[in-house]
Amino acid sequence: MASFETRTATAPGRITLILSGDCDLTVRDQFTAALLDAVSRSTTVFVDVAGVGFLDSTGVHALVTAHHAAQGRGGRLYVINAAGAVAAVLDLTGLGALLRAPADERHHA
Repeated sequence: MASFETRTATAPGRITLILSGDCDLTVRDQFTAALLDAVSRSTTVFVDVAGVGFLDSTGVHALVTAHHAAQGRGGRLYVINAAGAVAAVLDLTGLGALLRAPADERHHA
């Protein structure tokens, strides 16, 4: 199992949460806390999942929770750079479409 890490990059009007490792039950609390912290600090949050190798239902739940928190503040949460199994999970659950960034923001947020 790959260890899970989060890094945060800030830019005017946005925060990008850069994830790496496996996002599963063992890191649920850490992942949820990082997401909720980001949406509490910015109205636009990008979650870069390029470095995520595995995303299970607890990761999906954390993304949905953060999406609702962002909406409650008048903000948006986007997932970018999903590929492989992670993209498949996001698409299967409908989150791929729901959290898709605008076309001009997808690869350089």
